[in-house]
Amino acid sequence: MEETINIEQIFNILKKHLKLIGGLIIAGALVAFFITTFFMTPKYDATVQILVNRTEPTNNAGAAYNTQQADVQMINTYKDIIQNKIVLDPVRKEIAKKDNFIGTSDDLKGQISISNEENSQVFSVTVQDTNAYRAADIANSVADNFKNKIKKMMKVNNVTIVADAIAKPDAVSPNKKMNILVGLLIGAILGIAVAVAIEIFDKTVKGVDFLTDLGFSNLGMINHIDETKKSQGLFGQSAPRVRKHKI
Repeated sequence: MEETINIEQIFNILKKHLKLIGGLIIAGALVAFFITTFFMTPKYDATVQILVNRTEPTNNAGAAYNTQQADVQMINTYKDIIQNKIVLDPVRKEIAKKDNFIGTSDDLKGQISISNEENSQVFSVTVQDTNAYRAADIANSVADNFKNKIKKMMKVNNVTIVADAIAKPDAVSPNKKMNILVGLLIGAILGIAVAVAIEIFDKTVKGVDFLTDLGFSNLGMINHIDETKKSQGLFGQSAPRVRKHKI
């Protein structure tokens, strides 16, 4: 026979096991806080902004616009150059001396992300690292080396570093508040699941409703008989003793 639980029963279960659920919610939050604080390495980011403008002075508005659009389209090429070893190898050597960086050019590539706004000639190079100051040093070194290399490779002289990268004291990951919130949610789900499981697998008879739910009829109630009264009669009198005589 299938056993179903309605909303009222669920509410009663939650009310009955409120301490258990609350304890697991607190435990989930504490575990998330502990893991985030002591086992997850914080990461910091730093961003440098670069402008590459190949536009030559001209009185022709149409030609100036076309050149500007060409500069915007060239940003994808600049992204590829920045993430190439021709730029990253010098950066790696510089940061190894300055910030004791231990890693390869490919490791640096994995730390770098490049983005730009639509139709903008300015693009941003963002670096993530476990050290806030090293993240800023890497970003600035990438910008400087890119500026030097692009002049030789593409004969581009008008490269401007719009904003240098600055070390930020606040970590971007892990997100402690979000992790604690997830811990609270997991604790709540686990607490509710355990409470419901306890009620489902507990087959002890708790009342008449339990029997009627199973389809049995209530034939009456039997009161508890105290041990001291078992030897007494129906009206509290001692039961008469029957003596046996030999014939």
